[in-house]
Amino acid sequence: MMSKIIAGCVLLLVTSTSAAFAKSDAYEMPRTSVVAITATHTDRPYELYIKLPEDYAKAADKIYPVIYTTDAVWHLDMLSGASEYLLPNAILVGISWQKGIDPESPSASRYRDYTLTPFSNPEHQAKYQAGQADAHLTFIRDAVIRHIESNYRADPTARAYFGYSLGGVFGAYALLAQPDTFRYYVLGSPAFSDSSAAFLDALESKTADEAQNINVDVFVSIGELEASEMPITKDFIVLLKRRADKGLALTGLEVIEASDHGTAFPTTVVRSVRWLSSLMTKPDD
Repeated sequence: MMSKIIAGCVLLLVTSTSAAFAKSDAYEMPRTSVVAITATHTDRPYELYIKLPEDYAKAADKIYPVIYTTDAVWHLDMLSGASEYLLPNAILVGISWQKGIDPESPSASRYRDYTLTPFSNPEHQAKYQAGQADAHLTFIRDAVIRHIESNYRADPTARAYFGYSLGGVFGAYALLAQPDTFRYYVLGSPAFSDSSAAFLDALESKTADEAQNINVDVFVSIGELEASEMPITKDFIVLLKRRADKGLALTGLEVIEASDHGTAFPTTVVRSVRWLSSLMTKPDD
């Protein structure tokens, strides 16, 4: 009899616990909203994940630096944690992948939006339509930044971009094609291919005469164990140094110790946010 009572109590406890979990709300990042936005020139739908600083509602006259990031689903949580301690007065804006493009591969649009050249494989090119970074940059400039600076107290002189892997390649393109898009660029472990590196080299040569008055700071990182990417990334550093006398300030190449392409990411976030804090933080902050 006693064993039946105990078994019944256990069953009741399990059932109650399961019901409690079923009724609990999904976690939401504090002070964060989701805004639907469309790239009007392509009619592609995206979302912005916007996190405001803790004092935003109280400091009605204050303007804030903004960190924009692509690959928002992968990046925003860690950027939020790092900035909460190192740069608490920044607005974070995560830009999603195109919504509804492929339910089985929700990140598929990054292969189109962040790349500079078409894929050499015809089948892959037909599927992903790679090489449309210019269209995505137009979307960010004309729609994303305009929305943020029209609806939030965002400082237009303190925009930062954080991109990692293909997002780093996209950031490199923005830096050379339209450097005034952002004031600060974080390019973490850029996934350069031979074709994208050649594209950027040609773009730098083409735009060199137009880059007389740029004013940007650039942080580039790579994992120490990214052996195959190290030479091409060092070549990119040499390319950027051509702009040193035209207003481009470069930290050098930040090598993340004992890390490969995947494990370098968390340290890149922390070090780059600390770097941004040193440049963005004002004495009264």
